[in-house]
Amino acid sequence: MNDVFSVIPVRTPIFHRGDDLLDFILKATPRDVVREKMVLAITSKIVSLAEDAIATRESTEKRPLILREADRYLGETLFGVCLTIKHGILIPSAGIDESNSESGDFILFPKDPYASASRIYSALKKAWGLRELGIIITDSHTQPLRKGVTGIGLSHWGFRATRNLVGQADLFGRKAQMTYVNVLDSLAVAAVYRMGEIAERCPLAVVHGSGAEFTDSSSLAEIQISAGEDLYGHLLFPRSEKS
Repeated sequence: MNDVFSVIPVRTPIFHRGDDLLDFILKATPRDVVREKMVLAITSKIVSLAEDAIATRESTEKRPLILREADRYLGETLFGVCLTIKHGILIPSAGIDESNSESGDFILFPKDPYASASRIYSALKKAWGLRELGIIITDSHTQPLRKGVTGIGLSHWGFRATRNLVGQADLFGRKAQMTYVNVLDSLAVAAVYRMGEIAERCPLAVVHGSGAEFTDSSSLAEIQISAGEDLYGHLLFPRSEKS
């Protein structure tokens, strides 16, 4: 019998720059919530702090740092915010964050979030003795024409990021032509909602009953879509730049 869907936020001590992330997770996560087919959501901020993905205010200003870190710079929008693409995500400021920065310095995205997720997955799977485990590195995200932030999966490992429904019949027998379920971001939204945004001190969340399809490997290609195939791609890129 499948687990009932649930998200358990994990309250922890403050994670400091350079702390051992694996040791932190193992000590903070209650052993009674650890079981097969769990998905562990980890805020990208503590991954960045563990990997020293930091830029000091003394060494740089934010705008040139954004231009350096962005995979693609799209321009400035309201309130002087720079709109960018980073690690395949449309996001302000290349994901650079100043909130909850103990030193006041700029916290960057992990350099390679899929490599980070893979390392965490392998280490925790071994430490917990699990056969099936999912990892999500999360961030907060805004959506056009919607107020407020939700979660997004910066990377994942150990489960399929999408579920293909193409060819399946609806209630009246009509077959889906293009429908995929975004499993990764659906779980990230639920996890980030429970983890909180300000001073909750819950950088981890355990998801049970996700219904995810578990696997030994994962990749960005599972979730990424090219601009040429994206419904909104023509708004973001000139026709000649779609790929």
